[in-house]
Amino acid sequence: MRRIKTANLKPEMVVARTIIDSDSRVLLNSGMPLNDKYIERLSELGIASIYIKDGLLDDEAQVYDIVSEKTRTETIKVIKSSFTHLEKNSNFNVEAVKNLVKNIIAELLENRNTLLHLTDIRSFDDYTFGHSVNVCILSIITALTLGYSEPKLKELGLGALLHDIGKTRIDKEILNKPGDLTPEEFNEIKRHTDYGFAILRNYPDVSLLSAHIAFQHHERWDGNGYPRGLVGSEIHHHSRIVAAADVYDALLADRPYRPAYNVTQALNILTRMAGSYLDFDCVMALKSNVAIYPVGSFVQLTTGDICIVVDANKNNPTRPKLKIILDKDKKRLSHPREIDLSRLKTIMITRPIHEEEIPFS
Repeated sequence: MRRIKTANLKPEMVVARTIIDSDSRVLLNSGMPLNDKYIERLSELGIASIYIKDGLLDDEAQVYDIVSEKTRTETIKVIKSSFTHLEKNSNFNVEAVKNLVKNIIAELLENRNTLLHLTDIRSFDDYTFGHSVNVCILSIITALTLGYSEPKLKELGLGALLHDIGKTRIDKEILNKPGDLTPEEFNEIKRHTDYGFAILRNYPDVSLLSAHIAFQHHERWDGNGYPRGLVGSEIHHHSRIVAAADVYDALLADRPYRPAYNVTQALNILTRMAGSYLDFDCVMALKSNVAIYPVGSFVQLTTGDICIVVDANKNNPTRPKLKIILDKDKKRLSHPREIDLSRLKTIMITRPIHEEEIPFS
């Protein structure tokens, strides 16, 4: 499968990964052929891209998510329900959220040697819920690399999953505004850290350190963050991890005001922020768990050939296993062949290839 922008979809293309909204409702099942009506509806829902099947790679690459679709969708559903209760001035079920964090930790411990490949599909309006789950997953895998114990993972995971809970106090028109924010609107957005801390402190079952993640996840290593302008080690370590995860996932998401960055672009931006905006060690730990060239993505080699990534090398992520599918003139090879870059020192990847450059079979 390959991810393709909704604007580039055509009738008869086949959905490769089930599209589910934040209420766990199936919008389109895997295997469903697209038509004009479906494409129009995806656009209306603000879903900027989806995964579709492509004869170039359907039988060549298996993509494994480090957290099951069931766990991911159930977590999104509970987070949305929790936020909705808070918006109506009701309490949310902390124990249900904690149980979901336990499930995520268990699956990540089981898949310790699997690199993160997939980015989920989110509509603009549902961004906060999918983002919350992704930040939780990214934070926990980062913390595992940094040697966190299980009790600390639970504390971190709960705070990461609820890091944006203060947004329940922000006007949705401001949250979803497609254009530039006014200074007044931006100042209101920034208050979600204070709101989040205040909300979580009211729950005895939420530790103070978990609550501080909501408070501190926009603090910056150089002191230019908010709400208190903390510097370096003044920021709690949990919050430093979540800050890196928060930035990375935001870069990968399609937003009303810009398309998603690809993984390589997002990792390059994150690396530039390490040691200035973000804790260097936290960024490096996060990066070590991400497939730089995700399975199913396309790259060009120094030979000019274009390849599909079929597997990652955990110990050498810049040198994945590839299948050469197009020559330098983008003509389909009659006999594609696999290569392992970790065993070929003279061939390099020159750049990722954008979807528009690859012809469909």
